[in-house]
Amino acid sequence: MPQPPPNKICDLTTHDSSAPLSPRGFPQATLTLCAWQKWFLIGAVTALLLWAVFDYRSELLVVNFILTVFYLLTTLYRMLIIELALRKPREMSFTKAEISRPPNGKKWPKYMVILPMYKEGDVLPNLIRGLQKLDYPKDRLEIRLLIEEDDEETLAVADKLDLKPPFKVVRIPKSYPRTKPKACNVGIEDGDADYLVIYDAEDQTEPDQLKKAAHAFAKCPPNVACIQAKLGYYNPTFNLLTRCFTAEYATWFGLCLPGLDCLQAPIPLGGTSNHFRLNVLRQVGGWDEYNVTEDCDLGLRLFSQGWRTRILESTTWEQACPSVPYWIKQRSRWVKGYVQTYCIHTRDLLNFHRKLGFWNSLQFHLLIGGTFISQLVNPLYWIMTLLWLFVRPAGLDQFFPTSIFAMGSFCLFVGNFIFVYTSAIACVRRGVGELAKYSLLMPFYWMMMSIAAWKGFLQLFSNPHHWEKTKHFADPNATAKSS
Repeated sequence: MPQPPPNKICDLTTHDSSAPLSPRGFPQATLTLCAWQKWFLIGAVTALLLWAVFDYRSELLVVNFILTVFYLLTTLYRMLIIELALRKPREMSFTKAEISRPPNGKKWPKYMVILPMYKEGDVLPNLIRGLQKLDYPKDRLEIRLLIEEDDEETLAVADKLDLKPPFKVVRIPKSYPRTKPKACNVGIEDGDADYLVIYDAEDQTEPDQLKKAAHAFAKCPPNVACIQAKLGYYNPTFNLLTRCFTAEYATWFGLCLPGLDCLQAPIPLGGTSNHFRLNVLRQVGGWDEYNVTEDCDLGLRLFSQGWRTRILESTTWEQACPSVPYWIKQRSRWVKGYVQTYCIHTRDLLNFHRKLGFWNSLQFHLLIGGTFISQLVNPLYWIMTLLWLFVRPAGLDQFFPTSIFAMGSFCLFVGNFIFVYTSAIACVRRGVGELAKYSLLMPFYWMMMSIAAWKGFLQLFSNPHHWEKTKHFADPNATAKSS
């Protein structure tokens, strides 16, 4: 197993905002676009404008054809990974008897738990109570609360709790950028552990998850660097938004990620319940502190360097955001990070594709690129569909010859039906079958996703590193009633 180099993961004093590389040498989100990407974008926009001046009809037809083909491919790919998840489940699972003793008959491995938080005083007591229930030997466990040094609210609550080992408060120096991945990198600079897991402030994990993950690592080959547990919501039925959000998570963690596991494809990690081999995490440079969807980037960076991720049949329960404005902020950050990640990993396009190979490169474009591109172009096609159904403006049909119309109709009718249907299946498999009927409303939820996508995309040009913090409510039911 490769060993991490001795230098530190992050240097809080030497970041150069014009440099595209981190102190560890991996591409970093300090810049969204490198020089050739900027010139390519300028050239493409210029060419499209000139083409529109001379023959806008042909241009619209070609652009519509390209977007429709790409949309069709992303739809078919999503269908493929869902079908594989249903037909060939690969999640790693363990019985209570198996995890009753250490893997390989030895001592339990040392585990480090990190919890980055900012202004989370309201939820901290519940968090501590949940972590105290972890079924793992306390002498092999260290739980680090990563709290910003100027977060007096959370620090005051932590002091009142009078925390004892395995808990440890780590004060994160006030420095730019003010992001979760920066705090995580500072939090793992020192310490001796075999494995590390990251949780969010509102998480309620299954007590035996660490033991399951330890057994999963022992069972996997050495090139498996990460074990991703599943995420669910403990407030799924509060309002319509939480119901749709729960259905989305049930599909993503219950079908999409297991399907990617079946294909042994690049897996964009969730932001919590990622279990890592700590030495590998340090070796690859930790998280990109400038990327606002740092988990997706880290999953791809691990894969491109030869490491693999497996999915664990264990759940961490989170709080589904019950407020539309806060949900929009959270989702816009995710989409902005997907665009950042896509641009970063395509800076050295040929070398990146050479590392991944044709099939994995194609999956990267369809999954990461396809996710945000589809969400951005969806409103355009919804508008054209409404115009076609109710107005029928003269000339619109010339942009939809038979081939384009057939592909678009498949995505609109067959694709949406399948995704609604599989969303209902995912709810039943996740144990929230009473939410299956709300899958019929998912197309409206996807419209909200496009609104958030455009917000995040436009923010790339004005404030690319701004962290739209997810709001955690101490009493989500009481708070959401006023949202």
